[in-house]
Amino acid sequence: MNRQYTRTMAFCLAALLAAPLSLMAQTNETTAARWLAKADLAPPFQVPSSLSSWKSKRKQIRARLWELLGQLPPRPRVPDVKPISRQDRGGCVVEKFQFDNGAGATVPGYLLLPKNVKGKAPGILFCHRHGGYYDLGKEELFSTNHFPESPGPTLAARGYVVLAIDAYCFGERNGQGPDGPDEKGTEGEWSAAKFNLWVGRSLWGMMVRDDLMALDYLASRPEVDASRLGVTGMSMGATRAWWLMALDDRLKTGVPVCCLTRGRNLIENGLLSAHGIYYFVPNLQTHFDSEAIVALIAPRPVLFMDGDQDPNAPVDGIRAIQAAVRPAYRLYGKEENFQSEIYPGQGHLYTPAMWNKTLDWLDGHLKNAPGK
Repeated sequence: MNRQYTRTMAFCLAALLAAPLSLMAQTNETTAARWLAKADLAPPFQVPSSLSSWKSKRKQIRARLWELLGQLPPRPRVPDVKPISRQDRGGCVVEKFQFDNGAGATVPGYLLLPKNVKGKAPGILFCHRHGGYYDLGKEELFSTNHFPESPGPTLAARGYVVLAIDAYCFGERNGQGPDGPDEKGTEGEWSAAKFNLWVGRSLWGMMVRDDLMALDYLASRPEVDASRLGVTGMSMGATRAWWLMALDDRLKTGVPVCCLTRGRNLIENGLLSAHGIYYFVPNLQTHFDSEAIVALIAPRPVLFMDGDQDPNAPVDGIRAIQAAVRPAYRLYGKEENFQSEIYPGQGHLYTPAMWNKTLDWLDGHLKNAPGK
């Protein structure tokens, strides 16, 4: 009896001593790591060693991107735009317009025309942010809440034709989702995402489609030199900007600020909640991560600016994108065209220094570009 008791106590003691080691092993492996380990993700992205191989792969990636965005309705060559108003605001003329996107939605926008330009001017597609500012949308053009100065009038005063639209669920489109005007903000965004998933496409794909329709209109304006088109934006506007550059070669340059984000690193850092449902494209990670999309911009000049403390864009992901994309620019002999600056100690913020750098970059690559 005593021997049996002793053996039982020894077994229990051994189990107790082993339990912390087992729990520690489980604790050291994060939930994210366990989910990732069981997911069928794409292998690490690498740019081929030859330019010809990269050009072939580039076509494949772009084609795959369009597939992943879903069954998007075809867009007309140029949208049928209805003028709403025209107002002289001193430094520029502001035209308000709208167009039917052919998918059940009316898209309102602003076009800012500079007064101090002779001949055709370069055009800028301005993409507004998210941040939960559902009532703001395109009005960000005239706001100083997130910019050191009103971006729209400032760009127009420098000789750019500037265009901005309300993205799905923002500005005048807040409350214009499938569940009607009583549903606004986050709830409206979720309903728009659900509807699009049910009909075989993504909300992000429809947002990008609207942006491309806006670009089509901008390029068609007689005041605009369609060979000098650029795009810029902050936060969600930044993500819109680099996706648009990846999908459309008409955009000759861009400045995305505060949202160079890599999906894998968002997951590893526990930051999926940092982005709304609009951001997620089904099946994307089984084909490639953000670096493959950004690489499609090469060899065109692009300037990314991000803070290393920005929770929306983990800095380890930014560095991974930088390392993966630079070889694409190197194949073209245009390494200087890919600029990605990380600001130490800075979060999700657009500083005066960053804004001045944006203006200098756009001037150098659009307004004052060689041969212009």
